[in-house]
Amino acid sequence: MSMLNARSVLVTGSNRGIGLELVKQLVEKSNRPEWIFATCRDPEGPGAQALKNLAAKHEGVVINPLDTCEPNSIKAAAARVTECLKGAGLNLLINNAGIVRPASMEDETPESMSEVYRTNVIGPMVVTQAFLPLLRKASQESPRKGMSCSKAAIVNISSDAGSITNLLGWEVGHSINYRCSKAALNMLTRCQSLGFAEDEILCVALHPGWLQTDMGNFEGILAPVEVDEGVKEILNTLACLSEKNTGTFVNLDGETLPW
Repeated sequence: MSMLNARSVLVTGSNRGIGLELVKQLVEKSNRPEWIFATCRDPEGPGAQALKNLAAKHEGVVINPLDTCEPNSIKAAAARVTECLKGAGLNLLINNAGIVRPASMEDETPESMSEVYRTNVIGPMVVTQAFLPLLRKASQESPRKGMSCSKAAIVNISSDAGSITNLLGWEVGHSINYRCSKAALNMLTRCQSLGFAEDEILCVALHPGWLQTDMGNFEGILAPVEVDEGVKEILNTLACLSEKNTGTFVNLDGETLPW
């Protein structure tokens, strides 16, 4: 089995759910990244205590404030990461931060649509733009051929709920704002894959499965997969992705999903 050998990884939305579990499992790997940049909107708030506890136990886990809706916050985070890396590049960017505002077709509002789109689509776009110089640097300086998450990659955490073909969970909740935002994120990923092809930066949209997180458990329904199980599969899949997968939409097992 291929192994993930990224020297540096940045995960947005790291204070809970999938983001927190990604940091937790990355730091426990035998070949763990030297640098794990864990970002969230409010690292000093009570919602980030678990992340702070984790960082206190492990050297190389750097908590960075980063609000994906605030360009100045994103720029400041990129500057701090650049300083930490001391001339090296960033191998893996995981755009994980996202929100949902449950609503039916009748109840959906322009305000919720705008808020969710700003976080789930514009956020990953601006974050990627800010960290692109570091991703390019990692790709240029890597001896690895082709594309991989160990070399230089952008992984956008999407959802099969945004698949126009599958519409995962429609019978459970409509969540129009979330579905539309993830469909748009998939298009953003496809565009990134074309735009950064010459830089040999791998770009994928990844459906993490329906996991037991604050976001995954809603409308009184418990998600079918525990978050540690799902994240273990995600990391195994990231290790196996190559140029064959760039510009695609995959699930946590690496299987291609329909747009």
